[in-house]
Amino acid sequence: MSEMRRVTAICNGTVIDHIPSGRAIQVIRMLRVDTNRSNPVSLVMNVPSDKMGRKDVLKIEDLELSQEELDRLALISPQASVAIIRNYGVAEKRVVELNEELLNVARCTFWNCITQNKMEPLPQKLRVVSRDPIEVRCYYCGRGQNMEEIIENIL
Repeated sequence: MSEMRRVTAICNGTVIDHIPSGRAIQVIRMLRVDTNRSNPVSLVMNVPSDKMGRKDVLKIEDLELSQEELDRLALISPQASVAIIRNYGVAEKRVVELNEELLNVARCTFWNCITQNKMEPLPQKLRVVSRDPIEVRCYYCGRGQNMEEIIENIL
C-alpha cells in the first residue's frame, strides 16, 4: 500500500527532510522562521522513515536557506536533506554539514566568556568535540554548550 501524501507540494521554497523525530520545532526556532507570516509553513512530525525509524519534515514556502542557515541546521539535524523547490520541482539539493568549527553561528552561552564583553569584539567561535551525540564547546572559554541555550543564542 502506498503511503498517502501528508502535505501538499509547494511551488517555491525549501523542504527539509530527515530531521530527527521531535526536533522540527527546534529547527523552526533556530532558523528564525516567522510562523506569523503569510507564507505557509508545513510541519509533519513523527512520520515513518526507512532511514531513521521516525522523522520530521518541514516545508517552508518562498524561503531558500542560505549557507549560514544550513550551518545552524547542522547543529540540530546534521543528517537532514535540504531541497530547494522552484516551480514545483527540485531545483537544487543543498548539503548540511557539521564543520569542526562554527564561526559566527551562535554566541557562547557562558555569561562570563570573553566573547560576551562588548569592549573586546571577538568572532563567535565554537568547536564541535563530538558528533554523536553532538557536543559543542566555546573556542575561548572551553565551556560545553547546552543545545537549548544555543538555539536562543543564534546570531
